[in-house]
Amino acid sequence: MTWLTDEQAIRDILEIGRRMYARGFAAGNDGNISARVGDCEIWTTPSGVSKGFMTEDMLVKLSLDGNVLKGSWKPSSEVKMHLRLYREMPDCGGVVHAHPPVSAAFAAAGVPLDQAYLQESVVLLGEIPVAPYAMPGSEELAESVAPFCGKVNGLLLEHHGAVAWAADPIHAWYRLESIEYNATVAMYSRTMGFHRPLTEEQIDGLLTLRPAWGVTAGGRPKGREE
Repeated sequence: MTWLTDEQAIRDILEIGRRMYARGFAAGNDGNISARVGDCEIWTTPSGVSKGFMTEDMLVKLSLDGNVLKGSWKPSSEVKMHLRLYREMPDCGGVVHAHPPVSAAFAAAGVPLDQAYLQESVVLLGEIPVAPYAMPGSEELAESVAPFCGKVNGLLLEHHGAVAWAADPIHAWYRLESIEYNATVAMYSRTMGFHRPLTEEQIDGLLTLRPAWGVTAGGRPKGREE
């Protein structure tokens, strides 16, 4: 695998942090971002800092076993979840976790985003299950996401928020945005009183596009029988 350089990882984490804050995906100091720069090294966000106001000197470089390699700030308490995702998926290059409000509402309700409402979401995102409740920053949180690794592209964290991963942090951020967008569409659909996902046949056709679009996971969202 070809990973980002230190400079690229730092640039992308800071940019994602600004976008996360601007979109209202992270209130106060919520959320965390990481980027892989080697087989056993990542950069990650600090604890207790708003993602919209981070500077380069605040970021922390870690080994995959959690040892600090560079930086004077304390890493995010939820970096254990990031590290577990990287260890479980050798091709993962970026992880983004936040609390986007509509996704967080589905997470609070324990309701997965598993209905096939939109073409692009079937191909690029797939189903988004709910990982079981765990205390923030705990080993249990890291354990809760492990069974889903390599099968889907992101998760809702029960009573918590959402997390997405990809080959690099920017594409992980795109997936998190897509999770929130699809949660919003699902919310509007329910509020408007209709439930009309794609048919199973339509989903079959869309799934054939995944290899050409470079999507290797995502599962199969649910459709309707005609």
